[in-house]
Amino acid sequence: MGIKGLTALISEHAPKAIQEHDIKTLFGRKVAIDASMSIYQFLIAVRQKDGEMLTNDAGETTSHLMGFFYRTIRIVENGIKPAYVFDGKPPELKAGVLAKRFERREEAKEGGEEAKETGTAEDVDRFSRRTVRVTKEHNEECRRLLRLMGIPVVVAPSEAEAQCAELARGGKVYAAGSEDMDTLTFNAPVLYRHLTFSEAKKQPISEINLSKALEGLEMDMSQFIDLCILLGCDYLEPIKGVGPKSALKLIREHGGLGSVVEHLREKQAAKEETAEDSKKKKGGVQVPEEWPWEQAKRIFEKPDVVPADELELEWTAPDVDGLVKFLVEEKGFNEERVRKGAEKLSKFLNAKQQGRLDGFFTVKAKPEDAKKPVAKGKDAKTGKGKRKNEEKEGAGSKKAKTKK
Repeated sequence: MGIKGLTALISEHAPKAIQEHDIKTLFGRKVAIDASMSIYQFLIAVRQKDGEMLTNDAGETTSHLMGFFYRTIRIVENGIKPAYVFDGKPPELKAGVLAKRFERREEAKEGGEEAKETGTAEDVDRFSRRTVRVTKEHNEECRRLLRLMGIPVVVAPSEAEAQCAELARGGKVYAAGSEDMDTLTFNAPVLYRHLTFSEAKKQPISEINLSKALEGLEMDMSQFIDLCILLGCDYLEPIKGVGPKSALKLIREHGGLGSVVEHLREKQAAKEETAEDSKKKKGGVQVPEEWPWEQAKRIFEKPDVVPADELELEWTAPDVDGLVKFLVEEKGFNEERVRKGAEKLSKFLNAKQQGRLDGFFTVKAKPEDAKKPVAKGKDAKTGKGKRKNEEKEGAGSKKAKTKK
């Protein structure tokens, strides 16, 4: 689900934190990608012309495998080294959100059946996408595929986004790649979005820099986490009546979520008392009786992850025979295309990557003296004879050229 309204707030208050890139400009980068989000994305996006998911002759779904195989090859071709991180056991606090998602899927199934009888093809497609569920088998198949491709796979103890953020903080990768904005809430220094999107979408890669976002929003990391929880996250529903702009204003005014909740409860109690006296309907801001924001904050601040220094990410040559056996013999893929894809992986994963120019330079502040204008013909320190010195140096260089 991510964090509701966070992208818009960063765009408005910290525009320097967001940059857009063509995928080609990211060569030389290592990225930890949220695989669990990617599986869901591929199951929804990689479809047949009739809108149904891709299947083989045996009726097995292959959309997720098609997405991982070809999108990963595209990423590698552009000089990026991906590592995929899979979800482990979700935090207990997430159980309520997962239950609601299940209810929505069941409702969508019923709506889909009705649409098949009375609706249009668009209605059927819309309900079909809402019923998508990532299974244990989908995860296992994707992990098997990636290992055969020579791509590192990490299974997180809990949330994949948190483990991606840990790898980026620990210097194992440059950025975390996910569509979920809560990756920033887990303290990822840099977030890449749209990295696994289809090339046909022509969607630029969005890079969000956390430190610049905090600077623009005028808050520290603790307040940023408070803001994200108040906006609505995977662990708690947002407070009714508090939108993104008012959430930012409240955190800035009160300094932290504890004070905000106290303020809102007092305000809510006063309003309910007035409504009781005047027999008016209750409304406005409503803080749920049970809203354990402290638990949510602990998950964001100290998530269950494997420390970065305990993980080694290794990119190896693909197992071509293994890929052919899995994708062609078991899943019905075209052998020629699979072999060509494996060739590209071998070429780009084994190629020595050219270093990025920004890795060789550091920006240094100019000395104060350098900022001051210097009078013509005068030295910066003494104010004397600069032009004469330059003329002598110029003459010396001319003589040297003539000698050669």
